[in-house]
Amino acid sequence: MTKQAATLSAWPRLLVADWAETRDTLHMWTQIVGKVRLSHAPLVNHWWQVTLYVSPRGLTTSAIPYRSGSFDIEFDFVDHELNIRDSGGSTSRVGLEPKSVAQFYDETMHALHDLGIEAPIQPHPNEVEPAIPFAEDHTHTSYDPAAASLFWRQLLQADRVMSEFRARFMGKVSPVHFFWGSMDLACTRFSGRSAPQHPGGAPNCPDRVMVEGYSRELSSCGFWPGGGEEGAFYAYAYPEPKGFSEHPIGPAGAFYSRENGQFLLPYEAVRTADDPDLRLMEFLQTTYEAAAERGGWDRNMLEDDPHRWDDVR
Repeated sequence: MTKQAATLSAWPRLLVADWAETRDTLHMWTQIVGKVRLSHAPLVNHWWQVTLYVSPRGLTTSAIPYRSGSFDIEFDFVDHELNIRDSGGSTSRVGLEPKSVAQFYDETMHALHDLGIEAPIQPHPNEVEPAIPFAEDHTHTSYDPAAASLFWRQLLQADRVMSEFRARFMGKVSPVHFFWGSMDLACTRFSGRSAPQHPGGAPNCPDRVMVEGYSRELSSCGFWPGGGEEGAFYAYAYPEPKGFSEHPIGPAGAFYSRENGQFLLPYEAVRTADDPDLRLMEFLQTTYEAAAERGGWDRNMLEDDPHRWDDVR
C-alpha cells in the first residue's frame, strides 16, 4: 500500500445518523469520567485540567493527582473497556457495552471505590438539555462497539493533523484535547490580549464556566461529531473581529455558518479528498488567519516554523 493510499484509508466513514444513539450515550459516559478528573485536578486556565486526550486505544484522562499518588481512566475502544489504574499498581475495569447511563455511573463509582478512590462529582451532565441525573438516566442505553471504534479513529486523524497545526504557534496555545461538555476535540490559540466577559448561556452550565473559558482573545478549531453527514470541523474567534466571516478561507466545501457563528468544513469533504491532511490543514490555517489578520494579532511574535531544528535533531 502506498503512503497516500494508507492515509486515505485511515479516515473512516461514519454517518452521524448511524450512531447517534451510541454517540449520545457515550457523551454521557465521558461526562461522568471527565467530572471525576474535575473533582481532583487543580484548576488550569480555561478549564484545561478537565479534558480528555486521544490515546493509542481511545480517550484518556492522563494522570490525575490523588493523595500521595495518582490514577488515570481510559476508554479503551479496542477491547471496549473502561480501565482505571492507580500508581500503586491496582486496576479496575468496567465493560463498554449496551447499558444505561445509570448502570455505567453505578459501575464506575463502584470501580473507583474498590481502588480506594473517592470521587464526589456533580451527578448530572452539563451543556445538554435535558440534563437527566446520571443515576436516573435510563434513556441513553446504546453502545455499538464498531461505531465507537470508528469515532476513535476519526479522533486519531483529527488529533494528528491538529497537533501538527498546533506546532506552528509559539504563543499561548492549548493542547489538542477533548471537551466532554460539548463532546468535541479542540485546540485553541491566544493572541495574548484579554477578551470581553463572555455572557454565558450554555444549557445547564454555570456562566462562570464560559467566563473562564473565554477570558482571553482566541482562535479555536476542532472536530465535532455532529453537523454534516459525518460530523464537521469548525473554527471560530472570540471575540469575533469585524470582517471575520467574510475572510477568504479554504478548501472548497468550507463555509461560514451564521447559525453557529463559526466556519464549518464537513468531515466527509476531508475524508473524500485526494489529500485529507492537506485539505484539513488548509482549513485550520486559513480560518486562523481570518482571526489573526482581522483581529490584528502580532503574527511575527506568535508563529514559527516547527521544522526549524530538523537538520540537527
